[in-house]
Formats: sequence, structure tokens, C-alpha cells
Amino acid sequence: MSRYILRRAAALLPILLGVSIISFLMIHLLPADPAVAYLGEHATPEAIVRVRHEFGLDRPLPVQYGVYIADVVRGNFGDSLDSHRPVLVEFAPRFPATVELTFGAITIALLVGIPVGLMSAARPNSILDRLGMAMALTGVSMPVFWLGLMLVYVFSVYFHALPTSGQIGVDASLVPLTHIDLLDAILTGNGAAAWDVVRHLILPSITLSTPSMAIIARMTRASMLDALHQDYIRTARAKGLAAWVVVIGHGLRNALLPVVTVIGLSVGGLLSGAILTETIFSWPGVGRYMYDSILFRDYPVILAGILLFSLFFMLVNLAVDVLYAFLDPRIRYA
Repeated sequence: MSRYILRRAAALLPILLGVSIISFLMIHLLPADPAVAYLGEHATPEAIVRVRHEFGLDRPLPVQYGVYIADVVRGNFGDSLDSHRPVLVEFAPRFPATVELTFGAITIALLVGIPVGLMSAARPNSILDRLGMAMALTGVSMPVFWLGLMLVYVFSVYFHALPTSGQIGVDASLVPLTHIDLLDAILTGNGAAAWDVVRHLILPSITLSTPSMAIIARMTRASMLDALHQDYIRTARAKGLAAWVVVIGHGLRNALLPVVTVIGLSVGGLLSGAILTETIFSWPGVGRYMYDSILFRDYPVILAGILLFSLFFMLVNLAVDVLYAFLDPRIRYA
């Protein structure tokens, strides 16, 4: 197993290299000039030339990429064109907020998606099954930005039940330990702050989780329908076991492999979806920062965000592959 993990980890390097080349070329071939975005539309040609030379934008693309990738290998992702601070320093306080939002979204997706899929598979073609799959189809088809705006209008503007933006209220006091607000509130025993964080987390988590929730529900149903027609399920039923024991105890574990795969892909998708969700709800995470950087043409921030998101996505898929061996003892990695 350890040898397999090392081989997979080594295979991440050429993939990241390919991602860096493609993203570098796509960003630098855009017609917009970051020097103009940095100085403003009324900048003089002399000032634009000076800024382009200062940031190395007047060099040939292969030279720029060589300098960039050499810095990345040393852990230097460059400085932001906006703040002139190191990119990793800019990401550090924002990444915990994105992790908190991603964790909240995947938790909702699992708590709703898997039970809906189980109930639909246990009663195929019933009213419950049709309702569950109709909800799943709606969740897959509904644009995230539209759903977020509708939730804000209904629960924040109309009912005044939940906050519209931010990670925690301005009046809440919280001691930062991990910079993940909900975890910090729990660790410090601050119940009022924990409740305030949860209230801020509900709407963006639901918005971000809806597509993943729908996909997990549909995959759970399909995988369970296949598992419930196997011979060992008939044997379990013939023994007189309760229906829930047959479905959960015998069917679910054997149906989890494709579901786990979808969950792993969903976690990666949540990071990309966080850009829209964090922008709608003014969530102070990496996604919103990436959105602002795209508007500003902040190349170092955009490139670093793409690489970090890609690395996180590949690590999640590696963890899913390793998890297969624990879910199914028949799987062994030579």
C-alpha cells in the first residue's frame, strides 16, 4: 500500500506541471494587460512600460514560465500585483474559511444525498422514489448563483431569518486558534459564537452542496439497486433479517465504492463552485479572493489558486483510492 501511495504521489508532479503550463499560457494569452489593470485606464504609456518591466511581463513567455516554475519549486508563488504581498501570505488567512464552507457543504450533501438514495432504492418506482429523483434532477439542473440569490431573498430579505453575508457577525467575539471559526468556537466553548457561525454557514453551505447532494443521491440509488439484486441480499432476506439491516448492513457497504468516487469528485467540485458561492455571500475565502483577482488580472494569484486547487483535487482522489482498500477487502494494491 505504501509503495502504491508513493507511486501515485510521484505521478502528481507531471500532472501539476501540465496544469501549470496550460493555465500559464491561457492566462498570459488573454487580451487584457495586467499593467493597465494595475495602473488604471488613464495610465501613460511610459508608466505601463515601467510596470511591465517591473513585473517581468515584457519578457518572452518561455522565459516568464521558466522563472515562474523555478520560483514555485522553491515555494515562492510570486507577489500579488494588487497588494505586493506574497501570494501564499494572501491565501493563508482565507483558506480556512474555504475549508469550513467546503466541509459544511459536503456534510449537508452526505446527510441528505445518501439517505435519499437509500430510500429511493429501497422503494423503487414508488412516490418516495419519484420525489427523491425529482429533487435530485432539480438540484443538478439549478444554477448555483440563481439558487444562492433566491435563498438570500427568501430567508434573509423576506423572512429576516438568516444573515446575508460574512462568516461571523461583527458583534461576535472569538479567539482565533485554527482560524476555522466554527472549530474555534467549539474549542473555546463559545456557544454564542458557534451559533452565530452556523447561522452564517447555512445558506452558503446549502447553495454549494445542492449539485453534489443531487449527484450523490442518484449514484447511491443506482449503486444500491444493483447491490440489492445480488444473491447475498436474497440470502439475508431469506434468513428473516429486518429490512433496514439488509439495506444498510449488507447492501450499503458493497454499494459504497462508486458513491465514494462521486464524493471525492464532489469535494474537488466544491472548491471550484466556492468561487461563485463565496462571491454571492461575501464569504471571506479563497474563492472570493480568486474572483476579485480575475477581475484585477492578478496573474500570480490566479496561477497559484489554480495550482493549489488542482493539488487539493488530486490529493482527494488519492485518498479515495486508498479508501477503496478499507471498504472492500478484495482490493489490494500490488
